[in-house]
Amino acid sequence: MLDELAAALRRHPDRPAVLTAGPSGRPRVRVTRGDLADLADGYAAALHRHHLVAGDTLGVAVRPGPRALAALLAAYRLGLRVAVLDPTAGPDVLAARLALARPALVVADAAAQAVAGWARPLAGRAGLALPRLADLGPVRTVGRRLPGCAPALPVHTGPVPDRGGPDDDAVIIFTSGTTSRPRAVVHRRAGLTAGLRAVADLVRPRPDEPVLGGTFFVLVPALASGAPVALPARSPRALARQVARLRPQASYLTPPQARALLACRPRLSGRFYSGSAPVSATLLERLRRAGADEAWGVYALTELFPAAAVEYAEKSAFTDDGDLVGAALPGVTARTGPDGRLLLRGPGQAHRYLGEAPAEWVDTGDVGRLVGDRIVLAGRAKDMVLRGAENIYPGLYEPALHVPGVDLAVLVGVPAVDGDERLVAVVQPVPGADPAGLRRSLRPVLARMGAARPDDLVFAPVPTSGRSRKPDRAAAATLAAARVTGDVGRTAP
Repeated sequence: MLDELAAALRRHPDRPAVLTAGPSGRPRVRVTRGDLADLADGYAAALHRHHLVAGDTLGVAVRPGPRALAALLAAYRLGLRVAVLDPTAGPDVLAARLALARPALVVADAAAQAVAGWARPLAGRAGLALPRLADLGPVRTVGRRLPGCAPALPVHTGPVPDRGGPDDDAVIIFTSGTTSRPRAVVHRRAGLTAGLRAVADLVRPRPDEPVLGGTFFVLVPALASGAPVALPARSPRALARQVARLRPQASYLTPPQARALLACRPRLSGRFYSGSAPVSATLLERLRRAGADEAWGVYALTELFPAAAVEYAEKSAFTDDGDLVGAALPGVTARTGPDGRLLLRGPGQAHRYLGEAPAEWVDTGDVGRLVGDRIVLAGRAKDMVLRGAENIYPGLYEPALHVPGVDLAVLVGVPAVDGDERLVAVVQPVPGADPAGLRRSLRPVLARMGAARPDDLVFAPVPTSGRSRKPDRAAAATLAAARVTGDVGRTAP
């Protein structure tokens, strides 16, 4: 589909490709299809001049939008493997991921470069942070270059070879692991194409009618089908004005985005899709009542996307125990293992974890069952905490909490409204330790945790269980919920 997109952009170069919202919500053309094609060609020529060859890894730390998409298209054309770098992960985690991926070059926009000088507080306010440039290796800035940023990646012209086959690696997406042993999913080009085509079949974008969404898996199928894509406004009020003016044929928002939008009493239209976090029947019902023609919950994993989908009418009619996420999409096979964990496989699944052998089935980490051809989830088997649309893996961040004076510390999720979770750090002080001093010691640690910064910090003995007295996460979550609700022994991080 990426090949199709590159050709489709040239067929109607003057038509809009990416839209943004003006102050009143009126759509503005950010780039045309021709602009996007030119930018991708320019980046491809620039990367070629940097002597990157098929099989090399390109790190990309660019905010979602035209430049990020153009960089990905350029890398795909050259047969490069893209390592997606999340600037909100925190510098320690990101440094470990870079050490594993070993990119030949990193491209980053100015906001992602938390460097010395005035760019550092700017990036801090945006919640973005990268390690020091010297720790990254070769770095080039895409987009506007601000003082203190890495040298610019100049856009060039000239012939560029088309490289890469279906069995070559296409993208590395980091998931779980620790700072000492990060874990990343590797998708090959054929699997990436299959996943994008599955999204297109589910969303059914029509040419020339706008689609609202900001992720790569929304941009590519929509643009390849001839539909312009509107990047969602950040403010819920501005987003409400945007959807009222735009009247998109289809919209994709995470559950937190959808809940914030609904709080502004928007006038919706078209089909709504929500995923990246649990999607309740109540949320889908609210979307329908606000005017959506259809409201879908999408079940997808980094290792296999999309896996299943369910529309409001079917989900609301399900009265059995568990969370109905729908029928497996065409080509996806589901079964459960002996321990009740849901296993999936399909054409869009990842080839392997980086540094590991390929696996036939994807272990979702979710406990589930099959009701006919429908998948019903009963909860996560992993320790992962899902806050908003962010997957937070405690093992990435817990070691950093063990500053002097801390005996034991865990991160747990506490149920919040409508299926969301609050992230709570339960910290057990060394006997006699001064809590005020611990708070001061933990403050810089928490500031470096990026998107995983806890909502609450609770000082209390961490429950343990078993012969080895390992932390009992379920009991710790119960304790955290009681302390946060009762406001006893709690302090804001």
